Amino acid sequence: MHFIECGAMRDRILKLLEDYDYDRIAIGTLGSHSALNILRGAKDEGFRTVCVCRSRERIIYESFGVADEIIEISDYSDVLNPKLQQKLREMNVIMIPHGSFNAYIGKLDEIMIPLFGNRELMLWETDRAKQREWLERARLKMPKRFERPEDIDRLVIVKYPGAMGGKGYFLATNPEDFYEKAKRMVEAGIIREEDIAKAEIQEYIVGANVYFSFFYSPLLDRVELIAVDRRYEPVDGLGRVPAEVQIEAGLHPTYTVIGNFPVVLRESLLAKVLKAGRSVVDVSKEIAPPGMVGPFCLEAVFDDNAEMFVFEISARIVAGTNVGIPNSPYSYIIWGENMFMGRRIAREIRMGIEKGRLEELIY
Repeated sequence: MHFIECGAMRDRILKLLEDYDYDRIAIGTLGSHSALNILRGAKDEGFRTVCVCRSRERIIYESFGVADEIIEISDYSDVLNPKLQQKLREMNVIMIPHGSFNAYIGKLDEIMIPLFGNRELMLWETDRAKQREWLERARLKMPKRFERPEDIDRLVIVKYPGAMGGKGYFLATNPEDFYEKAKRMVEAGIIREEDIAKAEIQEYIVGANVYFSFFYSPLLDRVELIAVDRRYEPVDGLGRVPAEVQIEAGLHPTYTVIGNFPVVLRESLLAKVLKAGRSVVDVSKEIAPPGMVGPFCLEAVFDDNAEMFVFEISARIVAGTNVGIPNSPYSYIIWGENMFMGRRIAREIRMGIEKGRLEELIY
């Protein structure tokens, strides 16, 4: 979907929403990533729930009992099937996008179902140059970016486009190191040859990585910090292996995300985090009107001086919010009740229906 087409896309989606029975709205999502979070939250807010999943993942949603209806598909791309989309519209389904929509489907302009959130901002997320423009316009401090492998003159981390969950990421110290490790990744089948040219090469800031999951409510005009987490990755296992053994064994684990840990930040640092969240929302209204709707995540690292560098943004729910079920310290302080990202999404939809403002949340 080209960025300039998004306004017309939203008009078409809002036209479809006019045929919905607001008394029978259902919340649905793709059975992957953070679906348990989304569907549990929807049920907590009294919505019917629909899970569209592959047969291999069906056991998850049956076992946890969060889906009132399960629609089985053979592949994620089946979501683009017009007949399936028609069925979901007839069920009054509002779909909640997550990382798998970007990683495995991608064609957001072919999903003719009302989505919660801003599709155009999800496109900005998948384009590293657009991401950087967004964050720089928000005046956030970012790691240095290297245009070419030949320019590497310090420790860098190499990433790839889209929501790949850290798959194939690696560290490099110079151009030769970059090409040697990239070749090794291709030979192992972790990345493709064409991915190398698309690599994002960022200065690696040594420090504490922290991921901040926010929710922007258009209905309350409020940025809420819902949860904070850090990732658990295979590279974390290196700490158990002595340095000389790592070198002798030639160990090169990657940054594929295996899970997440909850984090409580030092309170004095929260001011800069909250200012960053608000700034990102303000810029979103300029680059992709009407701007941010619902969940987004800033991925950051704090160095030895507690300086915050933001290196990535996700314009939808991230899997790290799963650590905040049924609440995190931050969501509880705001709401005074159990609140997590899936429920916060459903609460906003509920408020939109009750206030006659649902269309403001749909793209």
